[in-house]
Amino acid sequence: MQIIAQIAFAVVLIAGIGYFSRNVMRIKRNINLGRDEDRSDNPSQRWKNMAMIALGQSKMVKRPIAGALHVIVYIGFVIINIEVLEIIIDGLAGTHRIFSFLGPVYDFLIGSFEILALLVLITVVIFWIRRNGLDIRRFKMPELKGWPKNDANFILYFEVVLMVLFLTMNATDHQLQLNGADHYANEAGIMGSFPVSQFLLPIFDGMSNSSLIIIERLAWWLHIVGILIFLNYLYWSKHLHILLAFPNTYYGDLTPQGQLDNLESVTNEVKLMMDPSADPFAAPDAGQAEEEPAKFGASDVMDLSWKNLLGAYTCTECGRCTSECPANQTGKKLSPRKIMMDTRDRLEEVGENINKNGKFVDDGKQLLDDYITKEELWACTTCNACVEACPVSINPLSIILDMRQYLVMEQSAAPTDLNNAMTNIENNGAPWPFNQMDRLNWAKENA
Repeated sequence: MQIIAQIAFAVVLIAGIGYFSRNVMRIKRNINLGRDEDRSDNPSQRWKNMAMIALGQSKMVKRPIAGALHVIVYIGFVIINIEVLEIIIDGLAGTHRIFSFLGPVYDFLIGSFEILALLVLITVVIFWIRRNGLDIRRFKMPELKGWPKNDANFILYFEVVLMVLFLTMNATDHQLQLNGADHYANEAGIMGSFPVSQFLLPIFDGMSNSSLIIIERLAWWLHIVGILIFLNYLYWSKHLHILLAFPNTYYGDLTPQGQLDNLESVTNEVKLMMDPSADPFAAPDAGQAEEEPAKFGASDVMDLSWKNLLGAYTCTECGRCTSECPANQTGKKLSPRKIMMDTRDRLEEVGENINKNGKFVDDGKQLLDDYITKEELWACTTCNACVEACPVSINPLSIILDMRQYLVMEQSAAPTDLNNAMTNIENNGAPWPFNQMDRLNWAKENA
């Protein structure tokens, strides 16, 4: 019977990890659909950013209440799942609490896990109330209707179930130890090891050992299977940031906010125009010719950089970017969170197209217009508030600017005021409709 349980556990474990690995490879493939971009510079600063922002949660705690609650769930969920290692070893080897030989150290660990589990439960309830009961604007916006709202709640329910199963497993295990049941009596089992689950013992008082074993085993199995389900659910969830926040912060922008990227081909063309000694009709030197981009800017996800696509998958949908956006605050349609969500939705649509056809087959859609409107793009003030607010180093502004570049350079579809300004710059050397010779007329009139 024991060997059958071990085989069953191995099958479940391999299936869960295998399915997760397949999804990870699909995410990697989808991210690599973006244009190449070198972000290998300054590794020491990148490691520091990842340690401070992703691991240390430095930007999360800028909002103290939500930040502190998130840190509790983050630390609790990560540390509690250290015990998954013991569960895996026990499941494969047929042992029970194999690390109990650590004695007082093991007792301390289990006690710490239980206290964290209780804190996670309390915090998750507070999160649910904040998201569903309180009138917090960033949780009530149109882009969160339907699946995004349900997804956020599903994760909270998941965490409650996993923590309850963990405490139930410990409580029944503790009761079996107190009862002197075989296979349990010689394991860890002083009262201090179970500071939370010991208060659940009255629920199981009077039950036979066989009933307690069934409950303990059921909780044990559901706990590990639940973790594997949670792991694979991440692929469809905003909580993919649990994993991707680390690479996203590592590859985050190191340039000063507000510094815009220029197309090298355009820069070289302007330099040529400004060089009085240059021959505009001369053929470029061999090996130095710059290949002209096939497209200026971005109209679909394949035109964005791989870092933009990684950011789309990393987005937590927390809405901090949108709540800081001045355009959104004044009633404009722009929501930086929606920009990232739309990018991820379109990328997933492209990925499914590839899964179905083996390669991408034109579906008549694109990110511009079908997901993100021109009105949203031109509402942006390029103030970088969204970039500063993001707790995991996502840059919605770079996507907006790439798509604006496409509108201007490929479609000549800039707003009238901007077209007028650019025409004036071309003709007059300034954004105002005055000839350069007339610029000082105002001074003469007031002399």
